[in-house]
Amino acid sequence: MADHETILLSDPDMSQAEIDAAAAVIASPQLSGGRIVEDFEEAFAARIGRRYAVAVASGTVGLLLCLKANAIGPGDEVVAPSYSWHQIANAIALSGARPAFAEIDYWTGTIAPEKAEEKITPRTRAIVAANTNGHPAQWAELRRLAAARGLLLLEDSTEAIGSMYQGKTVGSFGDCSIFDFSQPGPIVCGEGAMIVTDDGDLAGRLRGLRAGRTQDPSPSAGPCPPMQAGLSNIAAALGLAQLERLDAILARRKQVEQWYAVAMQSFEGIKPPYVAPEVTEHHWFLYVVHLGTRFTRGSRDAIIEDLRAERIEAKPFSIPLHQQHWYCGESRDRRDLLVTEKVADRAIALPFHAHLSPEHVAFIVKSAKDASVNVGAGSAIYL
Repeated sequence: MADHETILLSDPDMSQAEIDAAAAVIASPQLSGGRIVEDFEEAFAARIGRRYAVAVASGTVGLLLCLKANAIGPGDEVVAPSYSWHQIANAIALSGARPAFAEIDYWTGTIAPEKAEEKITPRTRAIVAANTNGHPAQWAELRRLAAARGLLLLEDSTEAIGSMYQGKTVGSFGDCSIFDFSQPGPIVCGEGAMIVTDDGDLAGRLRGLRAGRTQDPSPSAGPCPPMQAGLSNIAAALGLAQLERLDAILARRKQVEQWYAVAMQSFEGIKPPYVAPEVTEHHWFLYVVHLGTRFTRGSRDAIIEDLRAERIEAKPFSIPLHQQHWYCGESRDRRDLLVTEKVADRAIALPFHAHLSPEHVAFIVKSAKDASVNVGAGSAIYL
């Protein structure tokens, strides 16, 4: 594919419907939160099968509001995976609580319930579990654990909209569930997120923390200083238009996934995408390749650089939180996170969006194979 444009990691699926929706808001007298935000909340709650939805400025803010609404903060601990969508997990530190990083399952990349249990202390108030890269976590076991230990169960579903576990859609398992709408997901509003819950009192507290009680005579009136963390009408219009097209967007992404599956047959020895038996339906967030154990983190980075030279945008799928500067002191024993490090060191996120063609996918896979040979690791045997 000589002289091709850069093949982007993410490219939002926008249609004339989104352009028209955003243009209508821009031409209206209200750009900040209003009826369109409420319409988006109602439609999203209905799609997920929850009673309430609260639109907020980002996934990080969403989890922060969930923690604050449950009086979780300094002196408390929250069990969470180190390997996942960092933007949401960062809210634990922002709340003043301490993150207790638990090990992941080797195959699914999601938090391992038995390892989460090992991290529970008398200070633990909640468990945050993510549907990592579209694969649902072990929600039945996590719910039993949370109930037995009296803990809040929070669900990060950013990476998995459309996926289903035991016949139920993701977003329906947590006491609160959070969906972030920044790239590279199927629904992209620029920035924004949605919290869903079945608890009406909690939804009310979340709205009060988000932007005060707007039904009062003064829009700033409320029981505590609000965070001014609402969603604009413009972002809500984009989100609502994409929600209405979500089935078509997911179908196109599924087609790209199938092209990858065929092309990857010739990439000998890599770990194929794993789907647990209890997963009814899965939708990947990105197309992630797991390299063999003879690869190091350095050789993974070299492959990414080789792909960049071919004008293919690729990234490490996850730099674990416990390896990042702010959190380096938070893991009491890094030997508890060896699986997290092993998986993260060899995971490459390849371009994955609806604008890819079979030719794009074939070129990406061929370039990745060639790059794996260039780094001197030979076949990618995954152990």
